[in-house]
Amino acid sequence: MTAAQETSARTPEPVLREDRVDYTPTARSVSLSRHRTARLVLQWGRPGMAGDAALLVSELATNALLHGAIRGRLIRVHLTLTEFALRVAVSDPRGERLPQLRRPDTDDCYGRGLLIVAQLADDWGVEPRTVGKSVFAELAVP
Repeated sequence: MTAAQETSARTPEPVLREDRVDYTPTARSVSLSRHRTARLVLQWGRPGMAGDAALLVSELATNALLHGAIRGRLIRVHLTLTEFALRVAVSDPRGERLPQLRRPDTDDCYGRGLLIVAQLADDWGVEPRTVGKSVFAELAVP
């Protein structure tokens, strides 16, 4: 069973805080989503998680921009805080382009985003959507 299947098989936890914003697929949107995430997580009373959450959204939004964007379609950033986890999910319209962990060569300029996500997050995965996909990462609430 994949992480995404295990996550969807769990009983849903009550949501304490939630934020959902659609962005145009541009580099500026990655920066905006990163800053918004950090600010919201601080406001939600989880200052120790703000930096990690901002880094996760930055990596996932960058991947969506580079590999999942379609002209005229938006990218969604969805944050959910429960008693046990902070979930960062980024959705894009390219459901056929699934993310894969890879080991880049030491001189490669790209290809480390999902490695960062996998190391930082307590769980991560991909969920299909009616149109596109949603890539998520979860941080356990201390």
